[in-house]
Amino acid sequence: MCSMPAMFDGMKLAAVATVLYVIVRCLNLKSPTAAPDITYQDTPLNRFLLKSCPILTKEYIPPLLWGKSGHLQTALYGKMGRVSCPHPIGLRKYLPMQDGATATFDLFEPMGDHRTGDDVTMVICPGIGNHSEKHYIRTFVGHSQKEGYRCAVLNHLGALPNIELTSPRMFTYGCTWEFASMVGYIKKMFPHTHLIVVGFSLGGNIVCKFLGENRTNQERVLCCVSVCQGYSALRAQETFLQWDQCRRFYNFLMADNMKKIILSHRGSLFGSATKMEDADLSRLYTATSLMQIDETIMRKFHGHNSLKEYYEKESCVHYIHNVDVPLLLVNSADDPLVHGSLLTIPRTLAEKKQNVIFALTLHGGHLGFFEGAVLVPQPLTWMDKVIVGYANAMCQWEKQKPSLRSNHGDFDQILTKKG
Repeated sequence: MCSMPAMFDGMKLAAVATVLYVIVRCLNLKSPTAAPDITYQDTPLNRFLLKSCPILTKEYIPPLLWGKSGHLQTALYGKMGRVSCPHPIGLRKYLPMQDGATATFDLFEPMGDHRTGDDVTMVICPGIGNHSEKHYIRTFVGHSQKEGYRCAVLNHLGALPNIELTSPRMFTYGCTWEFASMVGYIKKMFPHTHLIVVGFSLGGNIVCKFLGENRTNQERVLCCVSVCQGYSALRAQETFLQWDQCRRFYNFLMADNMKKIILSHRGSLFGSATKMEDADLSRLYTATSLMQIDETIMRKFHGHNSLKEYYEKESCVHYIHNVDVPLLLVNSADDPLVHGSLLTIPRTLAEKKQNVIFALTLHGGHLGFFEGAVLVPQPLTWMDKVIVGYANAMCQWEKQKPSLRSNHGDFDQILTKKG
Protein backbone atom coordinates (compact mmCIF):
# COMPACT_ATOMS: atom_id res chain seq x y z
CA MET A 1 0.00 0.00 0.00
CA CYS A 2 2.84 2.37 0.80
CA SER A 3 4.15 2.03 -2.72
CA MET A 4 1.06 3.66 -4.31
CA PRO A 5 1.80 7.28 -3.22
CA ALA A 6 5.41 6.82 -4.23
CA MET A 7 4.27 5.58 -7.63
CA PHE A 8 1.98 8.60 -8.10
CA ASP A 9 4.79 10.93 -7.02
CA GLY A 10 7.00 9.30 -9.63
CA MET A 11 4.32 9.81 -12.30
CA LYS A 12 4.00 13.48 -11.34
CA LEU A 13 7.73 13.96 -11.56
CA ALA A 14 7.77 12.25 -14.94
CA ALA A 15 4.92 14.44 -16.17
CA VAL A 16 6.66 17.62 -14.95
CA ALA A 17 9.91 16.50 -16.53
CA THR A 18 8.12 15.80 -19.82
CA VAL A 19 6.44 19.21 -19.81
CA LEU A 20 9.73 20.94 -19.04
CA TYR A 21 11.47 18.99 -21.79
CA VAL A 22 8.78 20.00 -24.32
CA ILE A 23 9.01 23.65 -23.22
CA VAL A 24 12.79 23.68 -23.51
CA ARG A 25 12.64 22.04 -26.95
CA CYS A 26 9.79 24.21 -28.29
CA LEU A 27 11.25 27.46 -26.97
CA ASN A 28 14.73 26.40 -28.06
CA LEU A 29 16.04 27.54 -24.69
CA LYS A 30 19.33 25.65 -24.99
CA SER A 31 20.26 27.41 -28.22
CA PRO A 32 23.19 29.82 -27.78
CA THR A 33 23.15 33.49 -28.71
CA ALA A 34 25.65 34.63 -31.29
CA ALA A 35 26.70 37.45 -33.58
CA PRO A 36 25.33 37.26 -37.13
CA ASP A 37 27.26 35.14 -39.60
CA ILE A 38 28.60 37.73 -42.06
CA THR A 39 29.58 36.86 -45.64
CA TYR A 40 31.42 39.62 -47.51
CA GLN A 41 34.56 40.45 -49.47
CA ASP A 42 37.37 42.33 -47.80
CA THR A 43 37.13 45.79 -49.39
CA PRO A 44 37.72 49.28 -47.94
CA LEU A 45 33.98 50.02 -48.11
CA ASN A 46 32.91 46.78 -46.42
CA ARG A 47 35.51 47.21 -43.67
CA PHE A 48 34.27 50.75 -43.13
CA LEU A 49 30.61 49.63 -43.00
CA LEU A 50 31.26 46.87 -40.48
CA LYS A 51 33.31 49.24 -38.31
CA SER A 52 30.74 52.03 -38.52
CA CYS A 53 27.76 49.70 -37.98
CA PRO A 54 29.03 47.55 -35.09
CA ILE A 55 25.60 46.02 -34.38
CA LEU A 56 26.17 43.81 -37.43
CA THR A 57 29.14 42.11 -35.77
CA LYS A 58 27.93 42.07 -32.17
CA GLU A 59 25.93 39.34 -30.46
CA TYR A 60 22.19 39.49 -31.13
CA ILE A 61 20.37 38.73 -27.85
CA PRO A 62 16.64 37.91 -28.17
CA PRO A 63 14.31 37.82 -25.13
CA LEU A 64 15.44 34.90 -22.97
CA LEU A 65 12.17 33.00 -22.45
CA TRP A 66 10.74 33.02 -25.98
CA GLY A 67 13.05 34.93 -28.32
CA LYS A 68 14.98 31.85 -29.46
CA SER A 69 11.86 30.39 -31.03
CA GLY A 70 11.49 31.47 -34.65
CA HIS A 71 7.79 30.60 -34.48
CA LEU A 72 7.11 32.87 -31.50
CA GLN A 73 9.18 35.69 -33.00
CA THR A 74 7.16 35.34 -36.22
CA ALA A 75 3.82 35.01 -34.42
CA LEU A 76 4.47 38.07 -32.26
CA TYR A 77 5.40 40.11 -35.34
CA GLY A 78 2.30 38.83 -37.15
CA LYS A 79 -0.26 39.38 -34.38
CA MET A 80 1.09 42.30 -32.38
CA GLY A 81 3.62 43.86 -34.70
CA ARG A 82 5.70 45.88 -32.27
CA VAL A 83 5.73 47.08 -28.65
CA SER A 84 4.77 50.70 -27.93
CA CYS A 85 4.24 51.41 -31.61
CA PRO A 86 4.55 55.11 -32.58
CA HIS A 87 2.04 56.92 -34.77
CA PRO A 88 4.02 58.90 -37.35
CA ILE A 89 1.91 61.37 -39.29
CA GLY A 90 2.38 61.30 -43.05
CA LEU A 91 0.81 62.61 -46.22
CA ARG A 92 -0.82 60.11 -48.58
CA LYS A 93 0.07 60.47 -52.25
CA TYR A 94 -1.88 59.08 -55.21
CA LEU A 95 -0.10 58.27 -58.47
CA PRO A 96 -2.05 57.36 -61.63
CA MET A 97 -0.54 54.45 -63.57
CA GLN A 98 -0.65 53.91 -67.34
CA ASP A 99 -3.01 50.93 -67.07
CA GLY A 100 -5.56 52.89 -65.02
CA ALA A 101 -4.38 51.65 -61.63
CA THR A 102 -3.69 54.14 -58.83
CA ALA A 103 -0.56 53.64 -56.76
CA THR A 104 -0.50 55.11 -53.26
CA PHE A 105 2.31 55.80 -50.83
CA ASP A 106 2.69 57.69 -47.57
CA LEU A 107 5.33 60.39 -47.17
CA PHE A 108 6.84 61.15 -43.76
CA GLU A 109 9.15 64.12 -43.27
CA PRO A 110 12.22 63.87 -40.99
CA MET A 111 11.98 65.12 -37.41
CA GLY A 112 15.36 66.84 -37.59
CA ASP A 113 18.50 67.23 -39.65
CA HIS A 114 20.42 64.19 -40.77
CA ARG A 115 23.80 63.75 -39.05
CA THR A 116 25.60 64.42 -42.33
CA GLY A 117 23.54 67.52 -43.14
CA ASP A 118 22.38 65.86 -46.38
CA ASP A 119 18.86 65.24 -47.65
CA VAL A 120 18.28 61.48 -47.48
CA THR A 121 15.06 59.56 -48.20
CA MET A 122 14.21 56.00 -47.25
CA VAL A 123 12.06 54.44 -50.00
CA ILE A 124 10.36 51.48 -48.33
CA CYS A 125 8.53 48.45 -49.72
CA PRO A 126 6.60 46.40 -47.08
CA GLY A 127 5.90 42.67 -46.98
CA ILE A 128 3.10 40.73 -48.66
CA GLY A 129 -0.26 42.48 -48.40
CA ASN A 130 1.22 45.14 -46.09
CA HIS A 131 1.18 48.92 -46.08
CA SER A 132 2.29 51.99 -44.14
CA GLU A 133 -0.17 51.40 -41.30
CA LYS A 134 1.38 48.11 -40.17
CA HIS A 135 3.05 48.32 -36.77
CA TYR A 136 6.50 47.14 -37.88
CA ILE A 137 6.49 49.74 -40.65
CA ARG A 138 5.38 52.52 -38.31
CA THR A 139 8.07 51.58 -35.78
CA PHE A 140 10.77 51.64 -38.44
CA VAL A 141 9.51 54.92 -39.91
CA GLY A 142 9.39 56.57 -36.47
CA HIS A 143 12.97 55.51 -35.75
CA SER A 144 14.18 56.67 -39.18
CA GLN A 145 12.46 60.06 -38.83
CA LYS A 146 14.25 60.68 -35.54
CA GLU A 147 17.55 59.93 -37.30
CA GLY A 148 16.85 62.61 -39.92
CA TYR A 149 15.47 60.50 -42.76
CA ARG A 150 12.48 61.31 -44.92
CA CYS A 151 10.44 58.12 -45.48
CA ALA A 152 8.27 57.11 -48.42
CA VAL A 153 6.31 53.90 -47.82
CA LEU A 154 4.58 52.09 -50.66
CA ASN A 155 1.09 50.78 -49.97
CA HIS A 156 0.80 47.58 -51.99
CA LEU A 157 -1.92 47.84 -54.63
CA GLY A 158 -5.10 46.55 -53.03
CA ALA A 159 -3.63 46.16 -49.53
CA LEU A 160 -5.24 49.21 -47.90
CA PRO A 161 -8.79 48.26 -46.86
CA ASN A 162 -10.22 51.74 -47.45
CA ILE A 163 -8.72 52.36 -50.91
CA GLU A 164 -10.62 50.99 -53.92
CA LEU A 165 -8.82 49.61 -56.96
CA THR A 166 -9.20 51.72 -60.10
CA SER A 167 -8.23 48.90 -62.49
CA PRO A 168 -8.59 45.09 -62.48
CA ARG A 169 -5.10 44.54 -61.05
CA MET A 170 -3.48 44.31 -57.61
CA PHE A 171 0.04 43.79 -56.30
CA THR A 172 1.97 40.65 -57.26
CA TYR A 173 5.11 38.92 -56.05
CA GLY A 174 7.51 40.89 -58.22
CA CYS A 175 5.73 43.70 -60.05
CA THR A 176 7.87 46.83 -59.62
CA TRP A 177 5.58 49.34 -61.36
CA GLU A 178 4.16 50.98 -58.24
CA PHE A 179 7.51 51.11 -56.47
CA ALA A 180 9.13 52.62 -59.58
CA SER A 181 6.39 55.24 -59.73
CA MET A 182 6.96 56.18 -56.07
CA VAL A 183 10.74 56.42 -56.54
CA GLY A 184 10.25 58.54 -59.66
CA TYR A 185 8.01 60.93 -57.73
CA ILE A 186 10.58 61.26 -54.91
CA LYS A 187 13.41 61.95 -57.36
CA LYS A 188 11.34 64.62 -59.11
CA MET A 189 10.02 66.35 -55.97
CA PHE A 190 13.35 66.21 -54.10
CA PRO A 191 16.02 66.58 -56.79
CA HIS A 192 18.90 66.71 -54.29
CA THR A 193 17.91 63.81 -52.08
CA HIS A 194 19.91 60.58 -51.77
CA LEU A 195 17.92 57.34 -51.67
CA ILE A 196 18.16 54.43 -49.24
CA VAL A 197 16.12 51.52 -50.65
CA VAL A 198 14.55 49.19 -48.05
CA GLY A 199 12.46 46.06 -48.62
CA PHE A 200 10.85 43.70 -46.12
CA SER A 201 10.06 40.08 -47.08
CA LEU A 202 8.18 40.22 -50.42
CA GLY A 203 9.19 43.89 -50.54
CA GLY A 204 12.84 42.79 -50.50
CA ASN A 205 12.22 40.81 -53.68
CA ILE A 206 10.57 43.81 -55.33
CA VAL A 207 13.29 46.35 -54.47
CA CYS A 208 16.16 44.06 -55.55
CA LYS A 209 14.34 43.25 -58.79
CA PHE A 210 13.64 46.96 -59.37
CA LEU A 211 17.30 47.91 -58.98
CA GLY A 212 18.45 45.04 -61.20
CA GLU A 213 15.92 45.57 -63.99
CA ASN A 214 17.56 48.74 -65.26
CA ARG A 215 20.81 50.36 -64.18
CA THR A 216 19.18 53.80 -64.38
CA ASN A 217 17.04 52.70 -61.42
CA GLN A 218 20.21 52.76 -59.31
CA GLU A 219 20.88 56.46 -59.94
CA ARG A 220 21.00 58.50 -56.70
CA VAL A 221 20.68 55.29 -54.67
CA LEU A 222 23.26 55.11 -51.87
CA CYS A 223 22.46 51.54 -50.86
CA CYS A 224 19.77 48.90 -50.52
CA VAL A 225 18.72 46.74 -47.55
CA SER A 226 16.58 43.61 -47.94
CA VAL A 227 15.26 41.75 -44.88
CA CYS A 228 13.79 38.22 -44.78
CA GLN A 229 13.12 37.69 -48.47
CA GLY A 230 13.23 34.30 -50.20
CA TYR A 231 14.95 35.34 -53.46
CA SER A 232 13.38 32.67 -55.72
CA ALA A 233 9.63 31.98 -55.74
CA LEU A 234 10.12 28.95 -57.97
CA ARG A 235 12.46 27.29 -55.48
CA ALA A 236 10.42 28.47 -52.50
CA GLN A 237 7.11 27.00 -53.72
CA GLU A 238 8.31 23.43 -53.15
CA THR A 239 9.36 24.19 -49.58
CA PHE A 240 5.99 25.80 -48.83
CA LEU A 241 4.28 22.44 -49.33
CA GLN A 242 6.47 20.78 -46.69
CA TRP A 243 5.45 20.38 -43.05
CA ASP A 244 8.87 20.89 -41.47
CA GLN A 245 8.93 24.10 -39.43
CA CYS A 246 5.11 24.11 -39.94
CA ARG A 247 5.70 25.77 -43.30
CA ARG A 248 2.57 24.23 -44.83
CA PHE A 249 0.51 25.74 -41.99
CA TYR A 250 2.00 29.21 -42.58
CA ASN A 251 1.23 28.74 -46.27
CA PHE A 252 -2.43 28.14 -45.39
CA LEU A 253 -2.59 31.24 -43.15
CA MET A 254 -1.02 33.51 -45.79
CA ALA A 255 -3.31 32.07 -48.46
CA ASP A 256 -6.32 32.82 -46.28
CA ASN A 257 -5.16 36.41 -45.86
CA MET A 258 -4.59 36.77 -49.61
CA LYS A 259 -8.09 35.44 -50.28
CA LYS A 260 -9.57 38.10 -48.00
CA ILE A 261 -7.66 40.87 -49.82
CA ILE A 262 -8.69 39.60 -53.26
CA LEU A 263 -12.34 39.11 -52.27
CA SER A 264 -12.48 42.61 -50.78
CA HIS A 265 -11.91 43.86 -54.35
CA ARG A 266 -14.15 41.30 -56.06
CA GLY A 267 -16.13 43.97 -57.88
CA SER A 268 -12.98 45.37 -59.53
CA LEU A 269 -11.15 42.12 -60.23
CA PHE A 270 -13.93 39.86 -61.54
CA GLY A 271 -16.36 40.57 -64.35
CA SER A 272 -16.78 40.67 -68.12
CA ALA A 273 -14.19 43.43 -68.56
CA THR A 274 -11.45 41.61 -66.61
CA LYS A 275 -9.13 38.63 -67.16
CA MET A 276 -10.88 36.70 -64.38
CA GLU A 277 -13.83 34.37 -64.87
CA ASP A 278 -16.48 33.00 -62.52
CA ALA A 279 -14.60 29.69 -62.49
CA ASP A 280 -11.53 31.51 -61.15
CA LEU A 281 -13.63 32.89 -58.31
CA SER A 282 -14.91 29.40 -57.46
CA ARG A 283 -11.37 28.00 -57.42
CA LEU A 284 -10.25 30.92 -55.23
CA TYR A 285 -12.80 29.99 -52.55
CA THR A 286 -11.40 26.45 -52.31
CA ALA A 287 -7.70 27.41 -52.46
CA THR A 288 -5.64 26.40 -49.41
CA SER A 289 -2.17 27.50 -50.56
CA LEU A 290 -0.49 30.53 -52.08
CA MET A 291 0.47 28.45 -55.11
CA GLN A 292 -3.18 27.69 -55.86
CA ILE A 293 -4.04 31.39 -55.62
CA ASP A 294 -1.05 32.35 -57.77
CA GLU A 295 -2.12 29.81 -60.41
CA THR A 296 -5.77 30.86 -60.35
CA ILE A 297 -5.46 34.62 -59.94
CA MET A 298 -2.10 36.31 -59.52
CA ARG A 299 -0.24 35.15 -62.66
CA LYS A 300 -3.10 36.39 -64.86
CA PHE A 301 -2.69 40.04 -63.87
CA HIS A 302 0.39 40.26 -66.10
CA GLY A 303 -0.55 37.58 -68.62
CA HIS A 304 1.88 34.86 -67.55
CA ASN A 305 1.11 31.58 -69.29
CA SER A 306 2.06 29.32 -66.41
CA LEU A 307 2.86 29.37 -62.72
CA LYS A 308 6.50 28.55 -63.49
CA GLU A 309 6.75 31.51 -65.88
CA TYR A 310 5.16 33.79 -63.26
CA TYR A 311 7.61 32.74 -60.55
CA GLU A 312 10.62 32.88 -62.89
CA LYS A 313 9.91 36.38 -64.20
CA GLU A 314 8.88 37.90 -60.87
CA SER A 315 11.79 36.64 -58.75
CA CYS A 316 14.74 38.91 -58.04
CA VAL A 317 17.21 36.01 -58.33
CA HIS A 318 17.39 36.69 -62.07
CA TYR A 319 18.09 40.43 -61.60
CA ILE A 320 19.96 40.86 -58.32
CA HIS A 321 23.38 40.20 -59.91
CA ASN A 322 22.88 43.47 -61.85
CA VAL A 323 22.71 45.51 -58.63
CA ASP A 324 25.96 47.43 -58.19
CA VAL A 325 25.08 49.76 -55.28
CA PRO A 326 26.02 48.55 -51.77
CA LEU A 327 23.54 45.83 -50.85
CA LEU A 328 22.86 44.41 -47.38
CA LEU A 329 20.89 41.14 -47.37
CA VAL A 330 19.56 40.05 -43.96
CA ASN A 331 17.98 36.69 -43.11
CA SER A 332 17.39 34.59 -40.00
CA ALA A 333 18.33 30.92 -39.75
CA ASP A 334 15.14 30.13 -37.79
CA ASP A 335 12.78 31.94 -40.20
CA PRO A 336 9.92 29.41 -40.61
CA LEU A 337 8.94 30.92 -43.98
CA VAL A 338 12.33 30.95 -45.73
CA HIS A 339 13.86 27.50 -46.13
CA GLY A 340 17.59 27.23 -45.46
CA SER A 341 18.24 25.99 -49.01
CA LEU A 342 17.23 29.40 -50.35
CA LEU A 343 20.01 31.11 -48.40
CA THR A 344 22.67 29.74 -50.76
CA ILE A 345 21.51 32.51 -53.14
CA PRO A 346 22.54 35.53 -50.99
CA ARG A 347 25.60 33.74 -49.61
CA THR A 348 26.93 32.94 -53.11
CA LEU A 349 26.14 36.48 -54.25
CA ALA A 350 28.13 37.98 -51.35
CA GLU A 351 31.05 35.68 -52.15
CA LYS A 352 31.09 36.81 -55.80
CA LYS A 353 30.16 40.52 -55.64
CA GLN A 354 32.12 43.13 -53.67
CA ASN A 355 29.09 45.35 -53.08
CA VAL A 356 27.09 42.67 -51.21
CA ILE A 357 27.09 41.84 -47.48
CA PHE A 358 24.99 38.88 -46.33
CA ALA A 359 24.09 38.79 -42.61
CA LEU A 360 22.50 35.63 -41.21
CA THR A 361 21.29 35.70 -37.61
CA LEU A 362 20.78 32.56 -35.55
CA HIS A 363 17.43 33.79 -34.24
CA GLY A 364 14.83 36.38 -35.24
CA GLY A 365 12.10 34.45 -37.05
CA HIS A 366 10.37 36.18 -39.93
CA LEU A 367 10.59 39.97 -39.45
CA GLY A 368 10.70 39.52 -35.68
CA PHE A 369 14.24 40.27 -34.45
CA PHE A 370 12.95 41.34 -31.04
CA GLU A 371 15.48 42.24 -28.36
CA GLY A 372 15.00 42.16 -24.61
CA ALA A 373 16.21 40.73 -21.33
CA VAL A 374 13.79 38.01 -20.22
CA LEU A 375 10.16 38.42 -21.26
CA VAL A 376 9.18 41.91 -22.44
CA PRO A 377 10.76 42.98 -25.75
CA GLN A 378 12.16 46.43 -26.42
CA PRO A 379 10.16 48.84 -28.64
CA LEU A 380 12.94 48.94 -31.26
CA THR A 381 14.06 45.68 -32.82
CA TRP A 382 17.51 44.58 -33.91
CA MET A 383 16.24 44.89 -37.49
CA ASP A 384 15.29 48.56 -37.07
CA LYS A 385 18.68 49.39 -35.58
CA VAL A 386 20.64 47.49 -38.23
CA ILE A 387 18.95 49.15 -41.19
CA VAL A 388 19.35 52.67 -39.82
CA GLY A 389 22.91 51.92 -38.62
CA TYR A 390 23.91 50.61 -42.05
CA ALA A 391 22.25 53.61 -43.74
CA ASN A 392 24.08 56.02 -41.41
CA ALA A 393 27.39 54.35 -42.25
CA MET A 394 26.70 54.59 -45.99
CA CYS A 395 25.81 58.28 -45.68
CA GLN A 396 29.03 58.89 -43.75
CA TRP A 397 31.04 57.04 -46.41
CA GLU A 398 29.41 59.08 -49.18
CA LYS A 399 30.16 62.31 -47.32
CA GLN A 400 33.83 61.40 -46.81
CA LYS A 401 34.35 59.60 -50.12
CA PRO A 402 36.15 62.38 -52.04
CA SER A 403 38.87 62.71 -49.39
CA LEU A 404 39.11 58.93 -48.99
CA ARG A 405 39.68 58.53 -52.71
CA SER A 406 42.43 61.12 -52.74
CA ASN A 407 44.23 59.84 -49.68
CA HIS A 408 44.12 56.20 -48.63
CA GLY A 409 45.99 57.08 -45.48
CA ASP A 410 43.01 59.12 -44.30
CA PHE A 411 40.86 56.03 -44.61
CA ASP A 412 43.20 53.98 -42.44
CA GLN A 413 43.14 56.76 -39.84
CA ILE A 414 39.33 56.72 -39.82
CA LEU A 415 39.29 52.95 -39.26
CA THR A 416 41.81 53.31 -36.45
CA LYS A 417 39.70 55.96 -34.73
CA LYS A 418 36.58 53.80 -35.14
CA GLY A 419 38.36 50.81 -33.65
